[in-house]
Amino acid sequence: MGLLFDAVSKSYGANLVLEPVTLDVPDGQFLTILGPSGSGKTTMLRIAAGFTQPTTGRLRFNGQDITEVPTNRRPFNTVFQDYALFPHMSVEANVGYGLMVRGESREDIRRKVNDTLGIVGLGALLDRLPSQLSGGQRQRVALARALVCEPRLVLLDEPLAALDAELRRQMQLFLKDLQRRIATTFLFVTHDQEEAITMSDRIVVMSKGRVEQAGTPGDIYYAPATAFVARFFGDNNLISGTVRNGVAETSLGRLPVSPPHALEGPALLAIRPERISLAGKDNAVAVAAKVEDAIFVGAMTHLKLRPDAAGSPALLVKIPSDPQRAPIVPGQSITAFITPQDVVAVPPEAQP
Repeated sequence: MGLLFDAVSKSYGANLVLEPVTLDVPDGQFLTILGPSGSGKTTMLRIAAGFTQPTTGRLRFNGQDITEVPTNRRPFNTVFQDYALFPHMSVEANVGYGLMVRGESREDIRRKVNDTLGIVGLGALLDRLPSQLSGGQRQRVALARALVCEPRLVLLDEPLAALDAELRRQMQLFLKDLQRRIATTFLFVTHDQEEAITMSDRIVVMSKGRVEQAGTPGDIYYAPATAFVARFFGDNNLISGTVRNGVAETSLGRLPVSPPHALEGPALLAIRPERISLAGKDNAVAVAAKVEDAIFVGAMTHLKLRPDAAGSPALLVKIPSDPQRAPIVPGQSITAFITPQDVVAVPPEAQP
């Protein structure tokens, strides 16, 4: 049981912003909807929250049709990007506001607020105003306000977008740990691939109002289903080729494709840069190349290689940095190795 988008779509006049989507969000799962601006991800969250009515389809929760149920009667709460805290109210008053509106007793409100602030690590800040808090603390107050009413599902609309990089990383880990501890369903919307990988049990990748792929972070990362997912989710090398019987003919030569599947004919071959090796492996295809660039980025070194084969695109390769290894420098001849299990064929992009 959980939340079900049942062939849900949204149009504004003749403008279709969300193609029919059927998506199950099981109880207790951290599901992230990932995509660029205009992909339809926020429209899906607003439909779930009740802020936007779908044009077609139904929204169901635990088997019950809630499409027409008003926002304030759904057992959900939303955390927004801008936090939306009342600046003149203390932390305690902000978190307890929803309980007060529901008419709960002062004693129950104080107990629930204290318990919830303890969960998010802010029990000592009851009397502070939002202006006296850091960005991360304000975000946790917004989370506490959403959690204190014990929702069945928490909707998070890019809540980390305003934080600096280090604080975002901290909050990513905090959010995932929190979701596991309270065992509440989280539906999270973001355009940030790192956030999606770090926190999610499952990711839904969207583009231009449609679902491109849904799966675990590992599925999306290592086995993209479309060229859009391969381009959007990381730094895949994409090489044009033609697949016949599990082998692709490319400018790099013949590349066996794994895992075996039914794709035949024109394809793009997606190869993750960290899966290309400079050491020979069994069944690997050797690619002679020259180094165009070598960039040290700490634990990893990024190489741009230009294969010797005519017409071949440049390859991005990411290898572990090793202070004991002789430096790799531009102009150096080198051999890269690609193994069949690291070559994923996806349909070519449609021409506009």
